[in-house]
Amino acid sequence: MQFTSEQRLDDGVLEREFTLGEIPGILWTPGSTSAPAPLILLGHPPLGLRKMYPRLVARARHSAAEGFATATIELPGSGDRPRWPAVEQARADLRRAMEAGEPVSDAIVDALVLPLVDKAVPEWQAALDALLSLPEIGGPVGYSGGVISIGIRLAVVEPRISAAVLFAGSFVPRAVFEEARQVTIPLHVLLQWDDEGNDRQAALDLFDAFGSKEKSLHANLGGHTGVPQFEGDAATQFFTRHLR
Repeated sequence: MQFTSEQRLDDGVLEREFTLGEIPGILWTPGSTSAPAPLILLGHPPLGLRKMYPRLVARARHSAAEGFATATIELPGSGDRPRWPAVEQARADLRRAMEAGEPVSDAIVDALVLPLVDKAVPEWQAALDALLSLPEIGGPVGYSGGVISIGIRLAVVEPRISAAVLFAGSFVPRAVFEEARQVTIPLHVLLQWDDEGNDRQAALDLFDAFGSKEKSLHANLGGHTGVPQFEGDAATQFFTRHLR
């Protein structure tokens, strides 16, 4: 991990951009802490860190106020990273099916999501190795938001993640759906009831499939981007219970 820039935000939060090989990322740490801070990994959609930055920094500052460090990395195929022609084609096929009002096939979902999960999860694990080597960062670790299939895979394969906040707002391949049955960590799942791009029943079935003994579903009226502000507070309280 190599830090490439550093700035102190007006609330005292330290923001540092870094690279991990070819992967860009950002680390936010509280302005003052007497001990290594618990870490939350901030997931996001594959739209690029530059576009997602306003939302990510708002989540980071909110978490820092409660003593958490947060970090994120650029997803494969996003931002300035090389594009994947096959995934770009799957994304175009998805748009075409949705605009035509046609069912989205399992083949499209698999082609769109599985390559991303297979590549992104090891990259998140490599980032976690580097982040936990820093003296100001400690465990346990949480994962929050982003592509739900990535969160599911991480929850299954990464024992250092102790709790997760997941957003049921994206397509989930059948193979990842089956992996959800192996998830055992505490979960806080958000569902926008009127999400135009999300199959509500599939989201409910996925929640039912999770193997966790502690899991809660927070469903709110509204579309994909209409998550109420109070849900941010609820997610922070969830992590405070499980990462302290």
